[in-house]
Amino acid sequence: MEKTPTWAVAVVCFVLIVISIFIEHIIHVVEHWLKHRNKRALGEALEKIKAELMLMGFISLLLTVLQDPVSGICISKNIGDTWHPCDPDKKEGRKLLQFDKVAFMSAYAIHQLHIFIFVLALFHVLYCIITMALGRTKMRKWKAWEVETQTLEYQYYHNDPDRFRFARDTSFGRRHLNSWSRSTILLWIVCFFRQFWGSVKKVDYLALRHGFIVAHLTPDSGTRFNFQKYIKKSLEEDFVVVVGISPILWFFAVLYLLSNPDGWYSYLWLPFIPLIIILLVGAKLHMIITEMGLRILERGDVVKGTPVVQPGDDLFWFGNPRFILFLIHLVLFQNAFQLAFFVWSMASKSVINCFHPRLEAIVIRVLLGVIIQFLCSYVTLPLYALVTQMGSTMKPTIFNDRVAKALKNWSHGAKKKKHGHRDHYHSEGNSPFSSRPASPTHGMSPVHLLHSNHHKSVD
Repeated sequence: MEKTPTWAVAVVCFVLIVISIFIEHIIHVVEHWLKHRNKRALGEALEKIKAELMLMGFISLLLTVLQDPVSGICISKNIGDTWHPCDPDKKEGRKLLQFDKVAFMSAYAIHQLHIFIFVLALFHVLYCIITMALGRTKMRKWKAWEVETQTLEYQYYHNDPDRFRFARDTSFGRRHLNSWSRSTILLWIVCFFRQFWGSVKKVDYLALRHGFIVAHLTPDSGTRFNFQKYIKKSLEEDFVVVVGISPILWFFAVLYLLSNPDGWYSYLWLPFIPLIIILLVGAKLHMIITEMGLRILERGDVVKGTPVVQPGDDLFWFGNPRFILFLIHLVLFQNAFQLAFFVWSMASKSVINCFHPRLEAIVIRVLLGVIIQFLCSYVTLPLYALVTQMGSTMKPTIFNDRVAKALKNWSHGAKKKKHGHRDHYHSEGNSPFSSRPASPTHGMSPVHLLHSNHHKSVD
């Protein structure tokens, strides 16, 4: 591929990705149709097929099928000599075809691309495993803080509801309500450096736990609710998103391949982009905690009991806590992509090659790859799992699996019944006073499931 223009490689990858996504969408449509028709056995069979045919497998298969047609496409030599990843004066030219034409992309270049996609798949899976392992290792330290909330000392002294204090004199206030917290620039600077040591402090964990319980649960559930377990389950759900590769991530991968022409020196500056993104995300998460503390002061200088932080989606970028997860997902994929590209180029050519012509470029890429992986997995992802609980809504993982499934089915049935009443009203011309209420009636609510589960799970 060092003899192929970067735009040609990017175009081939883009076409293959679009075709693969289209095929995957067709399978999803067929699966939805089978479920709608209650074809359970066929649906399970299709689910197994879909699990086998991953997107990378589609791309590899298409590379094999389209190798000869793509390599047979001819383009002008003037166009083919643009945007090469290596210095044209230090490499042999591609084979000239008739009428001064060159191959759009040679069969050997497509074979190399095939190998690279396989290497990328291995790195992506490996990175996902490391990410989850490091994240859960960090969150395991919070278990001791959760156990402490069950002690009498915490319940009757630290969390005394009748105790009056100045907000700045509380442990949470001393950490966040300072002179620098009123300046946006100073706040960004402090929050930027906070993520490098003790990214999640005990006082922050307890304050966010208390605010979550006050906002979403009953007041007496503080001694029974396991916040650490809830965060861990929520992170496991988010991990399902992290292991996937969305079309927009493939789009960024194509841009990465496009950014490697000779003279752009992308091997020196491109590895820093994921690092900058993940550091900004970490700083923003710390800023959200401080901003919740500043809102306590807006309600008054004196607080009764433990300071209560109020959740809200407006604290996050674009009012969407999930956007933070997208940025983390993007960083993890780009980091895996760049290291996979480095390992592939080193194995295909040599340690020093036209993709990495200088030793310092290799050191930068490998060192930043390790640093980004550690920051993202051990620092930012656990912090994200904690802070995003302070959005306006709580996640369904607060229920155990059986109750959550029952509530979803009940909600779906209630919506269908409500929609049916509306259709009946419009078709029969009933007056509002004679129509039956659209709210769930007796027998629809799954409350009986709660009676059989309260002794199994305090959640």
